[in-house]
Amino acid sequence: MIILLLLLAVAFIVLSTTRLNLHPFLALLFAAIFFGLFSGMPLELVVDSIREGFGSTLGNIGILIIAGTIIGVFLERSGGAFALAEKILKAIGHKNVSTAMALIGWVVAIPVFSDSGFVILMPLNRALTKKAGLSLAGTAVALGLGLSVAHALVPPTPGPIAAAGILGADLGMVIGLAIPVSLFALIFGWLWATKVAAKIYMDPNPELTEEELNVRQREAPSATKSLLPILLPLLLIILRSIAALPSHPLGEGTLASTIAFVGDPVMALLIGVLIAWLLPKQLNKNMLGTGGWVGQGLLDAAIIVMITGAGGAFGKVLQNSDMATLIGETLGSANLGIWLPFILAAGIKSAQGSSTVALITTASIVAPLMPTLGFEADLAKALVVLVIGAGSLVVSHANDSFFWVFTQMTGMKVNTGYRLHTTGTLILGITSAFGVWVLSLFLL
Repeated sequence: MIILLLLLAVAFIVLSTTRLNLHPFLALLFAAIFFGLFSGMPLELVVDSIREGFGSTLGNIGILIIAGTIIGVFLERSGGAFALAEKILKAIGHKNVSTAMALIGWVVAIPVFSDSGFVILMPLNRALTKKAGLSLAGTAVALGLGLSVAHALVPPTPGPIAAAGILGADLGMVIGLAIPVSLFALIFGWLWATKVAAKIYMDPNPELTEEELNVRQREAPSATKSLLPILLPLLLIILRSIAALPSHPLGEGTLASTIAFVGDPVMALLIGVLIAWLLPKQLNKNMLGTGGWVGQGLLDAAIIVMITGAGGAFGKVLQNSDMATLIGETLGSANLGIWLPFILAAGIKSAQGSSTVALITTASIVAPLMPTLGFEADLAKALVVLVIGAGSLVVSHANDSFFWVFTQMTGMKVNTGYRLHTTGTLILGITSAFGVWVLSLFLL
């Protein structure tokens, strides 16, 4: 009965958000109440679980999501993302536009949402594609897949941060594993873009003249400065994880304590925010106010924070029921192992469109099952976060806002978008899940 209730709750989340256009925040809360009432939980426990789950989740990851979003806004508005793009292009060569755009998309999507990143980089992509005499289909698909894979797998993107917080995974460990897994999957995405998508010719018809591109380049901060708000927090978080190893490689004194403090994800990302303030050509107080860049970052983060909290509430209700033991025993006999979170995330993503919602919802469902499924070690938790991220890539289609940003900005027909972009995200999801599975064979 409890397993049936869980299936009904997940079906309600999917159908209400896709068919009825209900906001995921309310869908998750209503699903939590529905499950709690019909599973026989005491009424008071249902309410307490929702409050506790919502509050504790936001306490763990709310600031991380907000800080990461503010960094993304400063990169976008200052032209820093453009500076990073130019630097990578110079290193790789303008003839290798597809390779460059895939890597640029991967870097930019770590702090910037895929939709924003695509909007920022498409004018540059059009101009470079036209100059190289290539098809826009190939370079745009490479850019879109680079953005997608980092958005789903690499913190401090909000989705992976939320999933890591819900599952209690070490963020430094998630980042350390996410980088090779996402780049492994991106190789296959790049092959799809260059060997298949590039054969369909689309005229780039660049929107920006070379003169306009030069103006943007002059006003943007340096690529090194633009990279610092992304790179330094990641390094601090990873360094903290190294310092916390049982062998204490950095000792147990003042140095280790300092690294533990600045490498805490909250402190590391707040340091990233301060560094991001150096990106504008001239920082003024309006940028830091409610109506400025900081205010915009807070508005962008608000929805993600609310959905994350509601996902935590849903997960806490599931945790306080007997569902974990029953489902763990049932699914344990099916021998799905680490593929179970992938299948759940893929189903939710394909049905309702949002990778972030798929990550949060799946993590909330899986969290109470982790002990019974044998995923209690730190490495196991990190790998589960990544395999959920892999599932959240499968697949981007008509119910995903990024699908429409991609097709509309490239001028691509919807059926061609399905052939190239949707299939590309399927390839990313499967290959990244395969990469996580291979890692699990050696690490678990």
